This record gives sequence, structure tokens and C-alpha cells, in this order.
Amino acid sequence: MLGIDIVRNERIKEAVDRFGDRFLSRVYTREELSYCKGQKSFYECLSARWACKEAVLKAFYREFGILLRLKEIEVLGDRGKPARVRILRGGVEDVHIVVSLSHERDYSVAVAYILKR
Repeated sequence: MLGIDIVRNERIKEAVDRFGDRFLSRVYTREELSYCKGQKSFYECLSARWACKEAVLKAFYREFGILLRLKEIEVLGDRGKPARVRILRGGVEDVHIVVSLSHERDYSVAVAYILKR
């Protein structure tokens, strides 16, 4: 199953500016925040993860009928390597999801593909 999402980077920046840590802690894990804080494009990094979480959420719901929360989807980065996703919910450990993220000045986009159950 396939999922895709695109987000305007300014939208995420506005949410962070308006709601601060409350927004960040509801959407992102500590590891995600730590990774993005180490990047020169902090808001673009957050936006790419938002788009990835939304893409995974869509694919996961279509495949399994389970509606995940954004915080149950962790997007792990390793500079120079493709991102990986970990589902932080019991009972779904055997799901393999391939993701691709991209961002530029104004937009971030992500695609998620569920390979197997």
C-alpha cells in the first residue's frame, strides 16, 4: 500500500512558533527532535517528518484499517542515508515500510510504501 503527503514548510514553522514545545512533544519523538536540531534546516527537517508521518498514516490505514497517531510513527534519520520508520505501537512489529523524504525551501514531501505484513 502506498501513501504520500506534501506540506508547506511555513505551516510547520507557524505551528512551532505558536504552540512551541506543546506542538513538538505531541507530534515528534525525542530522537526526531534531536536529529532535526542537529540539521541546518530545522523547520524543513520537521516538515519532512510531518509529511512522512502523514504518508505512513495513510498507507497504514488503507492496508490494515488501523489509524495511527502521529507520535506512534517515528522517522529515524541518518545523515546521507535514506530515512527509516519505526512504528511505536504494539502488535505491528512485522510491518516493513519503505519511505522517501525530500524537502526544499518551501515544501516537504514524503512517500511511504508498505512492503509486507
